[in-house]
Amino acid sequence: MQKLNLLFTKDGLQYQISKNKSVLEEKSFFKDEDSTENFVAEKLDDLFSKNNFEEIKVISALNHFTLMPEEFTQHELGYKLISYNAPVDENEEELMLSVNKKFGVQFYYTFPKSLYQKIKSLEKPVNFNFSGEKFLNNILPKKKQEIHIHLYHHQCEFIALKDKKLVLYNNLDLNSEVDFLYFVMFTLKKINFSIQDTYFYVYGETTENETFISELHKFVKNLTIKFDNLHKHNFILN
Repeated sequence: MQKLNLLFTKDGLQYQISKNKSVLEEKSFFKDEDSTENFVAEKLDDLFSKNNFEEIKVISALNHFTLMPEEFTQHELGYKLISYNAPVDENEEELMLSVNKKFGVQFYYTFPKSLYQKIKSLEKPVNFNFSGEKFLNNILPKKKQEIHIHLYHHQCEFIALKDKKLVLYNNLDLNSEVDFLYFVMFTLKKINFSIQDTYFYVYGETTENETFISELHKFVKNLTIKFDNLHKHNFILN
């Protein structure tokens, strides 16, 4: 059975078609100055017209989210909690929930209703998830202090772990190498992580962000590239 995996980022769409754990096809689309307003929806329509899949998995890396403890149950407050981090339009955004039992947290996040309805209208089995939850599930902490950075196209996810417990998760735009390096250093100071004793792990679009990684390496003693785009397949989609 062929599966369609979709990854939505702030300015693009990546898809993967797989069968029996083998990746048959993978491709990315990103907006530019010539793109139409409905760029992502148009790419979805083209993809759906092939109709060569029986199941869909959707991962959202859109940074309309909030993080709460797993035991939090006031789900009706989801939109309000997200609004503290980003503007929310309840008429245009579907409220979603993704639970990570491994670290005892849950993500409230929103997904564009127009895209949600387009996907659901196919009437195929579909599963929605948040990229932060999937990212956490791929991490096997071993050191006392760890930073995990997943680089996307002009975007990244940032995870801090101490004693195998989640200290911080963030999903932010990556427009300036200088600004992001400042964010990393400022964050380490705020959470009392020693840069000498912290192990950094980088994933994702490493070639596009090669300069950022080389600059980070000037300050960071322990840095490892775990999964990168040279592997051709995005680990978060697998």
